[in-house]
Amino acid sequence: MRRFALLMALTIPCFLSACSDKGRPLDASQIDTMQIKFPDGFTIRAEIMVREEDLFKGMKFRPSLAEDRGMIFMHGKEDFYPYWMYEVLVPLDLIWLDKDRRIVQLIHQAPPCPGPREKCLSYGGQFKAIFVLEVPAGTAAKHGLKPGMQLEF
Repeated sequence: MRRFALLMALTIPCFLSACSDKGRPLDASQIDTMQIKFPDGFTIRAEIMVREEDLFKGMKFRPSLAEDRGMIFMHGKEDFYPYWMYEVLVPLDLIWLDKDRRIVQLIHQAPPCPGPREKCLSYGGQFKAIFVLEVPAGTAAKHGLKPGMQLEF
């Protein structure tokens, strides 16, 4: 009985804290960032998503993304990573990169999908990648990004 009580005492606060964030964006001021340079010299400041909960939440519930900002998802290994826009409020360009930071796939102008879940599409994931970069819609075309190009970070 004591083990069960201890397990509940440890589990319930974790569960409640996870639920309390529903509907709120990540606090950008609490997230590390890095500079990413495009082949044309343009640079963005990208929030680094590494923790599982950050990888899951990403751009959800964010009302905007500045032209010189982005979000980079750092997966632990190269694999196929489809992304979807459920509860994302702004259109984005999605850029998949391999371990050498070369673009392997690019989706232009992925539309937001506030829900319901079953109406939201998945994008990308047809090529192995380790990084996925999200930038404001139109950024990739504006800077001439194409598969095979290498980004610096």
